[in-house]
Order: sequence, then C-alpha cells, then structure tokens
Amino acid sequence: MAGAEKREVIYEVKNVSKRYGSVVALDGASLKLHAGEVIGLVGDNGAGKSTLVKVLSGAHEPDGGQIFLDGEERSWSSPREALDAGIETLYQDSGLAPHLTVSQNVFLGREKTVKGLLGKLGFLARKEMEHDAHADLERVGIAVPAANRPVAQLSGGQRQAVAIGRAVSWARKVIILDEPTNHLGARQAGEVLEVIKAAKKKGLGVIFISHTLPHVLEVTDRIVVLRLGRIVKDAPTSTFTGDTLVGTITGTIQTIKVEGD
Repeated sequence: MAGAEKREVIYEVKNVSKRYGSVVALDGASLKLHAGEVIGLVGDNGAGKSTLVKVLSGAHEPDGGQIFLDGEERSWSSPREALDAGIETLYQDSGLAPHLTVSQNVFLGREKTVKGLLGKLGFLARKEMEHDAHADLERVGIAVPAANRPVAQLSGGQRQAVAIGRAVSWARKVIILDEPTNHLGARQAGEVLEVIKAAKKKGLGVIFISHTLPHVLEVTDRIVVLRLGRIVKDAPTSTFTGDTLVGTITGTIQTIKVEGD
C-alpha cells in the first residue's frame, strides 16, 4: 500500500498455526494490517481463510504463533474479548435481527438506557438510539430511510450495509468482513464496497474476505493469498491483474515469496 510504511501496524499475527486432528489448517501464517488499510484475504475453499479469521476474531485459539494489537502481544480467549479490544467481525450471515428496527440492531447488545423512578428501573433510550444510529450510519455513507424502520423491510443490500455500518461505527481498531457482498446484485454490492471505503477513511484496519475477485481488486490496498494453510503471496493490489490473482490462488502461478513488509 502506498504510504503504508508511514502508518502504524495496528494488528499483526506471526507464524500462526492451527491443526484439527491430523489436518493442518494454518501453517506459519503471518500478516500485518496497518491503520487505514484494506487487506484482501483470498484463497480456494480449504485454503485456511476461515480458520485465520477465527483466530483473528478470537473464535479460535491458535496452536502456535503470536498475535499483536497495537504492538502489544495479546491472546483471545473468546470473541467477546477481541470485540472489547476494538476488533469487530462480520460473518457471511449479517447477524441482524429482522424483527427489530435499524436502531435496535445497531445497538443490539449495547443498548442505551435512562434511569427510571428513583433511579431503580432502567428504560431503553429509544429516541436517543434512533438519533445516534441514524447519525452513525450516515457517517459511514449509508442511506437508510429511517432508523425506526424494521430490518425486514430493507433490501438485501441495505441489510448488509446496515450490518457493516454497525460494525464500522462500533469498531475502534479493526473490522473483519467475511464475504460481505455475497449474493448481492451489482448496485447493492456497490453500496457495501462504499462502506468499506468509508471504514478505511475512518482509519480502521479492514480485512476483506471474498471470492468475488473484482471487488477485492477494487477496494483493497494489499492482497494476501492463502493456499493449503500457508500464505503464498502478500503484495500490493496494484501488482495483481485478475489473471495473475487467479493463478496465484490456484497455484498455476507458483510463488511462495511474500512481498508485504
């Protein structure tokens, strides 16, 4: 990424390994993510992407290797611990509750309350959450008709944009997006890609996992290619074409040289 060397390394894994019985899911994987950088994480099914995401998000503990956040070595015992440290993860299932409103989804698990009588009873601050949710989503470029509108009434693209917007608005350091444009039409996918760009402008480190390679080439600064649990290529997006990226993923272009810093 142009200028990445001038930005702080916000999240890093070194020589991470993970086995499931006799299956090696990750074999010495290392990567660095800078603040304000979008990394594309790509590879065929079984390459190790999902396992690496689970390690980064705290869902799985690695068998070996190190994890650093802001230069400090960390270990996650649960996704909640990683979340509290500022790492938001959005899986393919957006995790939205369709029967709840946009604002209720944005604040799901983080509800704002006001004190009741004598300060003993707490009530949901619905108006405040609606106002703040609308402002938060607008800040990351999401045009939702009303924060009090049920998610069930939104289009697929709007739902995904709300889910990403929620993650972006709450993330303090890193956001991990697993196939966020999957099953979306061109216009809807475009809305989601714009939110990823907004996350970058906010200074977040973004890890974007996708099989849709044109999207990866469009919004990322750097691409990390996994094959059989190993990172076989880590290079600026500008060094790839669609053909060379496919070749690196499938192994028809042989390389184990890592060009990232």
